[in-house]
Amino acid sequence: MKKVVLILLLGILGFVSFKYGLTDYLSLNYIKENSGLILGYYEHNPLLFISAFFTLYVLITALSLPGASIMTLAGGAFLGLSKGVIVVSFASTIGATLAFLVARFLFQDFFKTKYREKFNSTNNGVEKEGDLYLFGLRLVPIFPFFLINILMGLTNYKTWRFFVVSQVGMLPGTFAYVNAGTQLASLESASGILSPSFLLSFALLGLIPLVFKSFLNILKKRKVYKGWKKPDTFEYDIIAIGAGAGGLVSSYIGAAVNAKVALIEKHKMGGDCLNTGCVPSKAIIKSAKIANIIKNSEKYGITVEGSRVNFENVMSRIKKVIKKVEPHDSVQRYTDLGVHCISGEAEVLSPWEVRVNGKVLSTRNIILATGARPLLPPIPGLSEAKFLTSDTIWDLKELPRKLAVLGGGPIGVELAQSFKRLGAEVSVIEAAPRILVREDEDVSKIVIEKLIEDGIKIYTNHKAVKFLKRDGQEVLVAQSAEKEIEIEFDYCLVALGRKANTNIPGLDKLALGISKTSTFEHDEYMRTKYPNIFVVGDCAGPFQFTHTAAHQAWYAAVNALFAPLVSYKADYRVVPWCTFTEPEIARVGISETEAKDQGIAYELVHYDLADLDRAIAEDEDYGLIKVIVAKGTDQILGAAIVSTRASELLGEFTLAMKYKIGLNKILGTIHAYPTFPEAIKYAAGEWKRSHKPEKILRYLKKFHAWRRG
Repeated sequence: MKKVVLILLLGILGFVSFKYGLTDYLSLNYIKENSGLILGYYEHNPLLFISAFFTLYVLITALSLPGASIMTLAGGAFLGLSKGVIVVSFASTIGATLAFLVARFLFQDFFKTKYREKFNSTNNGVEKEGDLYLFGLRLVPIFPFFLINILMGLTNYKTWRFFVVSQVGMLPGTFAYVNAGTQLASLESASGILSPSFLLSFALLGLIPLVFKSFLNILKKRKVYKGWKKPDTFEYDIIAIGAGAGGLVSSYIGAAVNAKVALIEKHKMGGDCLNTGCVPSKAIIKSAKIANIIKNSEKYGITVEGSRVNFENVMSRIKKVIKKVEPHDSVQRYTDLGVHCISGEAEVLSPWEVRVNGKVLSTRNIILATGARPLLPPIPGLSEAKFLTSDTIWDLKELPRKLAVLGGGPIGVELAQSFKRLGAEVSVIEAAPRILVREDEDVSKIVIEKLIEDGIKIYTNHKAVKFLKRDGQEVLVAQSAEKEIEIEFDYCLVALGRKANTNIPGLDKLALGISKTSTFEHDEYMRTKYPNIFVVGDCAGPFQFTHTAAHQAWYAAVNALFAPLVSYKADYRVVPWCTFTEPEIARVGISETEAKDQGIAYELVHYDLADLDRAIAEDEDYGLIKVIVAKGTDQILGAAIVSTRASELLGEFTLAMKYKIGLNKILGTIHAYPTFPEAIKYAAGEWKRSHKPEKILRYLKKFHAWRRG
């Protein structure tokens, strides 16, 4: 109601101004013709005149009405240079700030909701560079100041900063216009002072902040490299340290554009993903799924007798899978691509030099892709206990009879379900109120029910306090608010997350910044404090996914090779991720919880896979699709899928979000029948059903009745 009243008030003021020709009084001719009368009034009533002039100026700028430039000239003509500059300077800044606040009050919520991604991107830029660019724009008086007021009001830029920067930035232009106003008699029009030399002068003036920023960057760069001797020539354009996804993709891109690239890996090519992460975990998940299908084969009309899990064969298969994928990340492949692959531990000697195997290599750029390692908490007795991590679990020769899993995140839950289905007794211990806390509660609930159905014991709100041995039996002691429990195990899988590998030989001398999340500090271009040292993947954050490491590697490689000609900020607007339990969880964009926390106006769309024909045919008719939609539109802000094939279904939502394809267009796209992707179309149909035009449908009902006679 307040917004409506304000809009009506502004509309009335604008209408009155134009209807009764009030703006006609703000013309240069009127002021010149009546200058004697106005000056006489000013001489007899100086305070009243200045107050009226000040108030009128504030109103004109606050309402974004034409005439501010004429008022500035009038300030010089009647008040003189010094008084005119003071009065006009404060009046214009106050009026601009009022316009800024009005725009924020009326329109910010709308733009924040409807154009969320652009708003967030712009707002982030304004937070970092707002003072600089506002000051630069204010220095150029030919730029529409009313537009600056409105656009800045739509951001989260602080009001007091807007006032101060505007006050200072507009001062040179105010001085020039007021000074021109002192020569009112010789002016033929307001544009008379806008000569080419005048415009060029102010255009150059507006570049001062940008030039100053560049100068500061040069000084900063010189300071950060102070004490380091830069080689005269370089052997390589890029040296990538770490041959996981980040290092491999960085090297691939560099070689693809004929840059000279070296890739250093001290352990195994392919990094964690190939050797201890994505590939082996998905292989064991598949074996566990087959075991579960056989166990429950009777519901498909098939009786299987005498089946058993041969754990040794399962682990042997996992190693075969790794071997089969290995050529994709091999030394041979990358050597053929033109990358110089080196096996050994890298030591960073300077911002341009790396030593490996006793040889010093020089490079224009270094890309750190050093990955992460399992996080081991300081729990008493852990070091003496029989514990495993996601790195060492693949060395098991026998299936543990009892497996304790410490941590209810994706890694812990995936492996807990797999080992349970292979025949182990499994207990999951989680300190939080529920497992899979990164997902909305209704999403994680479906997976939790399935885990319990599989026979996994889940202890939430329990914190591990110590490990001990009793009569040769390994025991984990966990504490809740009410009681202390003891969980017996043969092995304990510690799955409490991963910590970035930042302790690289030689890096301590460079003193790279470490963030609160223990990753390397870097800017949006993936650069550390040294502009030629980049970080990607798990050691950079904020995501620890193979696909985000590869995503960051593109930005790092391109920025390393082509800056300052071109530079790109890493774009995280549409990042998908999956948890490969059964059912799987797949997600892209924001969750419902995040939408609430950020105050975003949204609508929810639900589709239950119990209604999907293909899911029913395969006896997999459980799960849901949940879509977060910007209120009043069909634009997708986020989507979560819980289904046996969620990871494969997510691609359509990811593509739609990336290219702004709304639910209407998804609904209008043919999907083959009977398939799981039909569920995406049916979810779009649920949105359409909730937005059907009831009024038009009532008229159509009458229309059809009339035609039937």
